Formats: sequence, structure tokens, C-alpha cells
Amino acid sequence: MLDLDFRSRVPIYEQLVEKFKELIITEVLKKDEQLPSIRALAKELTINPNTIQKAYRELEMQSYIYSVPGKGNFVAAMTNKINEERLSQLKEEMTKLLAEAMFLGLKREEILGIIEEIDKSGKGGRVR
Repeated sequence: MLDLDFRSRVPIYEQLVEKFKELIITEVLKKDEQLPSIRALAKELTINPNTIQKAYRELEMQSYIYSVPGKGNFVAAMTNKINEERLSQLKEEMTKLLAEAMFLGLKREEILGIIEEIDKSGKGGRVR
């Protein structure tokens, strides 16, 4: 479920945050579903529990999860705030990627073709 790249320059806790966000956004993890305990996940991934704690804290700050003292961490309900923030981030990232792709020679029609392909495959709204 959580494949981490230990050779990546991206810190492990950031990779965890992004993986959990993806699982929450794609509804693999449902609202109010309990996340693995810090200790269990640290043992499973063979990483320091403090790294898991940091990732969970970051997810809570971003309102993706909530914690219940003595019970654990749970998936929060998706709110419009999360969606708007994420959409804003994605638009910014796509603008940069598309500008670079066009600079490197990708044509407008090819970009539109990619969008149509994603739409036809039924994967719109789902992360591959």
C-alpha cells in the first residue's frame, strides 16, 4: 500500500504525506477509517516512528486526518476547503508542466489528446 523510495531526495515523511493524501483523495481510505498505528506502520516500513508521527501531524494540519487521543488517527471528511486548496496546487503544477512541455515541443493538440485519452479511459478523477 505504501511504497517508499529510500533513494529519493524527497524526505520519507513527505512521501508518506503524499501517499496518504493520494489514498484519501481516491477514497481507498474512507472517511473515519482508522490509519495504522504509528508503531505498527513504523515496524512495517522499517522506519523511525518519529517519521510516521511527523507525517501524521502534517496530514492533520492539512485537515486530511484527525486524531482521537488514546484511539488513533482517522481519515477526515473531504471538505470543500481541501478540494479547493488541492485544485489550486494542481493548477499551479499543471501550468508549470504544460509550459515546460510546450517549450520542449509538445503541441497543443497533443496535450488535448492526452486529456481526451484520460477522459475516455474513465480514469478522470482517479489517480493511476
